[in-house]
Amino acid sequence: MDDTRVVERTGWAPVRHFAERSVLGLVAVLAVGLGFGVLLLLVRFHWGPLQDLDRSVADGLNRWASGSETVVTVLQQISSAGGRGFMIPLVALLVLMLIIRRRPRPALYLVVTGAGALILDPSLKALVGRLRPVVEVPVAQAPGNSFPSGHALGSMVVYGMIVLVFLPAVRRRWRPFFIGAAAVLVAAIGFTRIALGVHFLSDVLAGWLLGVAWISATAYAFRMWRREAGHTDPQLTDGLEPEAGPDLRLAPAEGPVLPHPWAKAAEILVGWVFVFGLLYLVGYTVTRWTPGFDTGFVEWLQTFRTERLDKWSWAWSKAGDTHAILFISLIFCPLALALWRQWRPVLFLVLTMVGELTLFLCAAAAVGRPRPPVEQLDGQMPTSSFPSGHIAATMCLWAAIAIITMARIRQPWRWIFPALAVIMPLGVALSRMYRGMHHPTDMLGAAILTTAWLTVLWFTIRPNAHPASATEAASEAVAATDSDRLEPAR
Repeated sequence: MDDTRVVERTGWAPVRHFAERSVLGLVAVLAVGLGFGVLLLLVRFHWGPLQDLDRSVADGLNRWASGSETVVTVLQQISSAGGRGFMIPLVALLVLMLIIRRRPRPALYLVVTGAGALILDPSLKALVGRLRPVVEVPVAQAPGNSFPSGHALGSMVVYGMIVLVFLPAVRRRWRPFFIGAAAVLVAAIGFTRIALGVHFLSDVLAGWLLGVAWISATAYAFRMWRREAGHTDPQLTDGLEPEAGPDLRLAPAEGPVLPHPWAKAAEILVGWVFVFGLLYLVGYTVTRWTPGFDTGFVEWLQTFRTERLDKWSWAWSKAGDTHAILFISLIFCPLALALWRQWRPVLFLVLTMVGELTLFLCAAAAVGRPRPPVEQLDGQMPTSSFPSGHIAATMCLWAAIAIITMARIRQPWRWIFPALAVIMPLGVALSRMYRGMHHPTDMLGAAILTTAWLTVLWFTIRPNAHPASATEAASEAVAATDSDRLEPAR
């Protein structure tokens, strides 16, 4: 149809509404840009009233925050959510998930928008050259100049573009809460930067304004890209790419994760109790009857100690500590959701690690076994020797990953995961005994914990009840989406 027939059928209302939205959007972007420009000039030329306001706010919040170590700790934790060390890995993980879900356009948008924020922050800081606040009781430090706040700018850009990209995956009634949660987080991060005494109020406001302006510019460029590709212009409340909604949903084709969840929870709890009882029985036995080889093997390992082996053992030992295990889990779970679009394997891994941690802590406290009577390279530890937490966590993590991946990956390289499930725990076990932190029977306790607990979860969660490769999962999601679209017509 030509333009005249379209107007005759639909009237001029859509055209008028489009023009109104365009004008309002342009006015909003100009207002944001003008606000940032005014702040930049006022700071650059040291306008007295603004400096007085900045100083008053900084001093008042410093007096409040410096009075409690707990408050400072909470502020620092919230502030870390706006730091590069957190946001860059977050964006990288989301980009990888989008690529896996075959959505390269939003992935590129995240990369370009995030990279622009990384360029704008240091450039403007160097241009303005404003020093950071000097408060009466310093509670935090930050390198570089002050204006604008990098945390405020980065959090506004990162969490703003995440909202724009992933909004189509959120149900309409939950979208206001999704947007509100992102706004609260951005506001909280900006507040912490002032309360910690590393930024002025105007630094944070400028960061927010510049972030909104940059997101607006990149979102407009994205809309032009869509228009050139023949797509319609969505409303802002529908996100940048509404048709990507089915691919952005975590598990679009999955039914109930667990049938009869309360019964399953009871089964898991009973299993946990029996595993704890088994660990306590074994721990009680080896504590009161120590086999001769138990200490002898650890003493024999000490004869091989060299400076180089000490460094290698430290690295292997770190592969089983809490930070490494948590890091690998936080990477694997989102990627598993992106690839296989099922919550059940993720739930299996999460319950595996939660159960391992609670079983280890309770068993160690109940058994109370002392460490080997040799030089301990890691110093005094807060927990007892049986079972080994490092070894148990490594065993549980890699064994659970192997169980999940072997049922879903068809290629020959899937055997890498069972190999890691053997190599990683052996390396951690040898390093822990070499460093004088555990007996061989502590490793036995970790193996019993892993085997018994994974058996409980295998029969209750059944993580491989409906395994599907990434291609099969994508096909099932498309079929489910098509079925939902046809349902009203039926």
